[in-house]
Amino acid sequence: MKAVRWSQQEGPGLEHLVLNEAPDGIVIESAVVGEDEAHAFGLVYRIECDARWQVTRLALKLAGGATLDLHRRGGNNGDAHAWTDAHGDPQDALRGCIDVDITATPFTNTLPIRRLQLERGERRVIRVVYVRVPELSVSAVEQAYTCIEPNHRYRYEGLDTGFTADITVDESGLVLDYPGLFKRIA
Repeated sequence: MKAVRWSQQEGPGLEHLVLNEAPDGIVIESAVVGEDEAHAFGLVYRIECDARWQVTRLALKLAGGATLDLHRRGGNNGDAHAWTDAHGDPQDALRGCIDVDITATPFTNTLPIRRLQLERGERRVIRVVYVRVPELSVSAVEQAYTCIEPNHRYRYEGLDTGFTADITVDESGLVLDYPGLFKRIA
């Protein structure tokens, strides 16, 4: 089990995350107190992954408010990478997504970094479930990751927004510095 903390570089935000990696899967639990465009929020989230770092469940809850619970089926059948909500209703717009990106945390960059295992100079375009906080709006977006220095530095690209950042990570793929957004403090 590993615990880390990040602070927002712009604003008063703080996150405390616990990562529990086992041979049969990974569970991430976190609490975030943050601010987005002058809207303060409190958020707890849980991400469950299989042993290959593929997300199988995403659950979020805003303090005093909304919840979001999404499940992904994997495998080699016709339902591969199909998402459902907590009631089992299909979320067809998310089909093909494996990773998730939650705007309130740098952690979700770890998911594709660990899953893709990119070599130096290798770039991959992926489709992700994008969750905007505090709205908890959900969409599928395309992003790209490029390995600049294995196990140390990666370039993130939001292909729909044109946003690019070079992210520094530790040996576990956890963000140390996400310029302008988040900095690891513990």
